[in-house]
Amino acid sequence: MKKSGMLLLAALSAWLLCGCSIVVPKPPPQNTVTQVSTIDALLSGVYDGSVTLRQLGVFGNTGIGTFDALDGEMVMFDGRIYQVKADGKVYRPALEEKTPFAAVVDFKADRVVVVNQPCSFKDFEKLIDAEFPDMNMMSAIVVKGSFDYVKTRSVPRQSRPYPPLTEVVKNQPEFELRNLDGYIVGFRLPAYVKGINVPGYHLHFICSEFISGGHILDFSMRKGSVGVDICDRFYMILPDAKTGFSDADLSKDRSQELMKAER
Repeated sequence: MKKSGMLLLAALSAWLLCGCSIVVPKPPPQNTVTQVSTIDALLSGVYDGSVTLRQLGVFGNTGIGTFDALDGEMVMFDGRIYQVKADGKVYRPALEEKTPFAAVVDFKADRVVVVNQPCSFKDFEKLIDAEFPDMNMMSAIVVKGSFDYVKTRSVPRQSRPYPPLTEVVKNQPEFELRNLDGYIVGFRLPAYVKGINVPGYHLHFICSEFISGGHILDFSMRKGSVGVDICDRFYMILPDAKTGFSDADLSKDRSQELMKAER
């Protein structure tokens, strides 16, 4: 037996004798939305992170979410994770930090729609709905555009005992950004994800200089290109018990809470 083969056999034998197990996450199939926790858990105050950002990156290169203790807004773009904190500034978090809620996808646009005229947030929604009328499929969205105006928000880091999200957003910092280029990242999700994620549009923004951004409340785009990736698979990672997930009351209808928190 060759020396390399003997070394491999010895290592395998030692691993078996120790009774150790190594779990290596594998990338999901193409067109899979991978999600950590549920939106109703976040609404109820389950803010402790359960998945590291390094682990999250295995499942996609594009997405949105938040951070441990609700410390700001997440924008994952082109494989990099950005953190928009409550001061409105963008940071690059350590990959060992954790997320309590996120949704990501290995983004590959099925089609790109070019926008050559000004459009508001509502105009944008109507455009995408007209171009991609199947409302029962999950759609990941990436926009590269020039904007007259973008209104965003972030959320401040919380301390235990965690308040529900509707209480947090009552004092959320909001930011008005003008005359800049940037990227919109997010999802249009079907009505049946109610309680799991945000039905309809859930979008985050980051400027092209990666210095400002946040959860989108409103925008006016001069022009841009809109890539849409239609996703037909869904994979969920539920938090462990120590995060408080097991004790959360997830039987309630939190639709009104979600509306207040998102808009």
